Amino acid sequence: MKIYNQDELKNEEFLKSFYTEIEFETLTDVAKIIENIKAGGDLALIEYSKRFNDGDFRNADDFLVKEEEIEEAYKKVSPETISTIKTAQKNVLEFAKKQFECLKELELKINDSILGHKIIPLNRVLCYVPGGNYPLPSSCIMTVTPAKVAGVKEICLTSPKIKPQTIVAAHISGADKIYKLGGAQSISAFAYGTETISPVDKIVGPGNKFVTFAKKYVYGMCDIDFLAGPSEVLIVADETADPRLISADMLAQAEHDKDARAYLITTSKKLAQDVEKSAREQLQTLETREIAEIAFEKSVCAIVDSIDEAVKMANLRAPEHLELMFDRADKKADDFTNYGSLFIGQNCAEVFGDYCSGTNHVLPTNRAARYTGGLSVFDFIKILTYQNIDKETAKTLAKTASSLAEAEGLFAHKLASDLRK
Repeated sequence: MKIYNQDELKNEEFLKSFYTEIEFETLTDVAKIIENIKAGGDLALIEYSKRFNDGDFRNADDFLVKEEEIEEAYKKVSPETISTIKTAQKNVLEFAKKQFECLKELELKINDSILGHKIIPLNRVLCYVPGGNYPLPSSCIMTVTPAKVAGVKEICLTSPKIKPQTIVAAHISGADKIYKLGGAQSISAFAYGTETISPVDKIVGPGNKFVTFAKKYVYGMCDIDFLAGPSEVLIVADETADPRLISADMLAQAEHDKDARAYLITTSKKLAQDVEKSAREQLQTLETREIAEIAFEKSVCAIVDSIDEAVKMANLRAPEHLELMFDRADKKADDFTNYGSLFIGQNCAEVFGDYCSGTNHVLPTNRAARYTGGLSVFDFIKILTYQNIDKETAKTLAKTASSLAEAEGLFAHKLASDLRK
């Protein structure tokens, strides 16, 4: 971890390592894959899945996880793990239900016109769950559960080389169809459709850079949640914080990926040094050291004069996960406005949000928290406006509409208004 003192925080090296966004690569190979899936359908999907070792399918019937395979998956997963998945899913479900209760349909009368909006769930969505370095049953819970609460009519989930615990989590969470597909080819298949796969209205969930670029490419044909880069955490701490907890939380992000990022902003130089020492000790026995150590080497620590300065830096950085580990952090929490999810106090481990506290772990990275929040029930609905206008009210509105239409030079608009005067 590179530690920067207060007088170094304007150096180009620090500014680049702390604030620079990762640019999404223009992956021409991904574009070719997507176009070939559009043209070749199921056969192209089978070919690419085999080429990239994402699945060896005899025919399109093998794409879908069948009922007997779900039953077999339950037999391969321990009762303890199944119970754990159910507990985590229940917490996420309860939070999503309370979020959904915040949504209200609206109808009001303005100048004798009846105006309103309706809340309509999406018809069909895809939840993408990575299957690379680690199986991620937690991502099944986080993507499927809010879609279910929102009332999505058909929820599809796909994961390459799908593991039994992923199948079980998808089933418990309420996925209607579970597929074994992955990579850019699966994103193309569900965006445009094939002979056996119907296109979806929206694609959500994390993935590697090929999946991310594919989502970017197909956006417009269907909706996506957002473009997620490597996972990241930013911790704001003072001398009262426990360095062991901070280092453990930083390593928890670092083990995701060699490009994962962990940041520490602290008012205490001693704490920064203690965190560095503690992380080195924890790495010695960490099973994922090979990945975590590389990412931790890229970690950045900034020593600042005050928590107020840390607030400004954190809001500019807009991290995916933001942890507050300083005295009376709850009193200062409202000053932080840009983050994917906020964790207040030393007891509030970021991993709880990853797995089971109830909030969603599909979150904006790469400074996207400046303009969006994490995945939620709100991502799976449409708010559609409507109006009902009687004849007398139409006469009044027509005068205003006709005048504006004439000012804009849109005379068919003016005609449509004038006919209702």
